[in-house]
Amino acid sequence: MQTQTLEGGFTAPAEQAAHAFRSVMEAMARPGTIHDIAGAEPPAPLSRAAGAVLLTLCDTDTPLYLAGALDCEAVRAWVSFHTGAPLTGPQSCMFALGNWDALAPLDAYPVGTSEYPDRSATLIVETPELAAEGVTLKGPGIKDSAALSLPETAAFQANAALFPLGLDFIFTSGARIAALPRSTEVL
Repeated sequence: MQTQTLEGGFTAPAEQAAHAFRSVMEAMARPGTIHDIAGAEPPAPLSRAAGAVLLTLCDTDTPLYLAGALDCEAVRAWVSFHTGAPLTGPQSCMFALGNWDALAPLDAYPVGTSEYPDRSATLIVETPELAAEGVTLKGPGIKDSAALSLPETAAFQANAALFPLGLDFIFTSGARIAALPRSTEVL
């Protein structure tokens, strides 16, 4: 087993996982806000933020789909060793990870059912940069409005129209995250 596979996880798992979980929950609770997240040093091309999100949210009961360039041996081995998350296709995943283009089309992912809307996927979208500018966001967790640099607008508007069904999104860039729950209106 390569050293790169064994390294890069949380060095103080309980404390770092708690801090990372807090960052993810703050981002989800306050759409459009950008948060620092630390603790992971995953192999390239995975960002530190995406690595920390995976270490925090994935385990042996959370199927993960790797898309595009992130579906490589180094990332597969690292995810397997550190989380044990089973790798699967988009139709049966709880989490999907990739850049925006690699994750398309969005209708390939589960959006939940009327009985179980929580059985939808969360897409972890690697982005070149995150900025509190761009499209306007409104909805739960946003006082008046917020702004976030999104890769496009129409897909998120269509997703919000499915509420209470739909996908949730976590955007990662470097060591920062932002989130867009399905309940957020994108203008």
